[in-house]
Amino acid sequence: MGESLPRVPGGAQLHSRALSRPVQTLRVKMVLLGGSGVGKSSLALRFGKDEFKNSSPTVGCAYLTRVVHLTNVTLRFEIWDTGGQEKYHSVTPLYYRGAHAAIVIYDISKRETFVRAQVWLQELEKHYIPGTTVIWLVGNKGDLAQDRQVSVQEGQSLANDKGLSFTETSALSGDQVRELLLDIAHRVHEGIAEQQGGLSEWTETPTVDLHQRSTLSPGASCCRVGP
Repeated sequence: MGESLPRVPGGAQLHSRALSRPVQTLRVKMVLLGGSGVGKSSLALRFGKDEFKNSSPTVGCAYLTRVVHLTNVTLRFEIWDTGGQEKYHSVTPLYYRGAHAAIVIYDISKRETFVRAQVWLQELEKHYIPGTTVIWLVGNKGDLAQDRQVSVQEGQSLANDKGLSFTETSALSGDQVRELLLDIAHRVHEGIAEQQGGLSEWTETPTVDLHQRSTLSPGASCCRVGP
């Protein structure tokens, strides 16, 4: 099925397409939060396609998917990239409600984004039940270390105070992005999947030829769901 995939610790693999093998596929809703310009869209693109490109501010919300293969289960991440501008702040809870994973992102070269990240963390605390959402604090733009305004120690200290995990990444170079997604995948599967009402199973809706719609039974779908 295409090129061989590199092995990674923990028996996990990343791939943008599901492989044909008899394992369960579970849906994971993951949301990216943070101020405008911290690199949420670039990080989402790294997660979804392992690509980088400069992008304009997200309007409202963008959506990508990525499949992660663990040892005995496949996780289909549905990645919601939220707009960071203040005018979208009031509608953002609509996107992160029910998320299994939330990444709060700041730019290590801009202290104001670190302050803003703390506001997002306070907002999240109002909307999630401990144990139902994996929350990660991420200092992005590690490639701008020479312009750093937020130290690694400050980021780690904030995460420790909140009981969160912490990572610094670079969406530009891809540094630590793959590792971050795999760590989140393992944490979600170990902490949430086994809970009652935890992760739901995902199945792909078959593609239907629109020219054959007259042969469909009542209520049949004519759309494809999936990456």
